[in-house]
Parts: sequence; structure tokens; C-alpha cells
Amino acid sequence: MKNTPRRTLAHATLAAIGIACLIPQFTTAAERVPMSRDCATPEHRQLDFWIGDWDTFESDTPGGASIARTRVNSIADGCALHERYEQNDGLIGESILSYDAVRQHWQQTWVTNRGALMVIVGHFKDGALTLEGEVHLRDGTTVLQRITWKAQGVGVRELAVLSKDGGKTWKPAFDVLFLARARGDERSEPRPLLRGD
Repeated sequence: MKNTPRRTLAHATLAAIGIACLIPQFTTAAERVPMSRDCATPEHRQLDFWIGDWDTFESDTPGGASIARTRVNSIADGCALHERYEQNDGLIGESILSYDAVRQHWQQTWVTNRGALMVIVGHFKDGALTLEGEVHLRDGTTVLQRITWKAQGVGVRELAVLSKDGGKTWKPAFDVLFLARARGDERSEPRPLLRGD
């Protein structure tokens, strides 16, 4: 028996209501990140404020154009964070950050599409995570870099200093502010950031 237009409309309406009832279940399941019991400690959650999809701005011009997109996700059942940083000039950096419960410190391994590598370690104190270590640049030089992340207003600030003399003196490397990503944001060419490019 063929469906009449009224019957077709009734079926479509019921199908739409059924789908609408299921959407909250799918959303709730997607929002729940599996959590390993081994990583359910407060220390493992210290950097969760950075999880999100961010537009990245120079801290001195937060109202200017975004210089990069940064996505930070919880991975490995909540035991680590994955960062993907895509700068407007083509620099792409990816990192894994995790808390080492045995050594009781945080660590980050960062690598770029330009061959740079950085491995830094440190601690969370007074609401900020500060990590320090060597950056191996593509030209073969090695510098020390110290990076600090902290929540700032509705965003996250990442501030870095570097040393070319083994830590005797330090100078600014970059200072950026992550704000929740806006749709259709036009971006300008960034100043180079020394994130181990």
C-alpha cells in the first residue's frame, strides 16, 4: 500500500522526533572522555583548562588578528594532552603533555614540520604550569626554553623565555593568548614565534 502524503508526513515527523530524542544521548556520550583510573588524580587534571579549540593572539594585541589555530584534546583515556598548533605562515607543531606520577612532574615533547624538537619538564605551582628544557632548532643549534601556561580571564596565556648561554641570561621568546575559536576569523601574517621552528 502506498503512503499517502499525510502518512508520509506523519512518518517523517515521528522519525524527526525520534532522532531529536537520540541526539542528547550521542552528545552526552561524545562529551564523556574515558578516564583511566591511573590518571584520575588532581595532578593529571591540572592543565585541563587548556583543552579546547583556540584562536591564538599576541598577548599585547588580543583584539588583533589571530596568528594561529591551536587545538588541545585529552588523549590516552585522560592520561595526556595532545596539542596541534597551526600557525598562519605554515608552521605546524604538535606536542604531547603528560603528568609523570612516578617522577611527580609534567613533561612536553614538541615537534614541528620544520624539523625542530623540544623536550621540557617542570611543575604546576600557584595555578601555572612551568616547563623548561632544550630546544633543538633545525639549523643545528640548541637553546634552553622555559614556557609557562596559566588561565587568564576567559582564555589561556602561554609565555616563553629562552637562553642561548646555558641559562645565565634569558630573553622573551613569545607571549600568546588563547581565546575560544571564533568562526570566520580573518588572520594576519604572524611575527615568528620561537617555539622551536
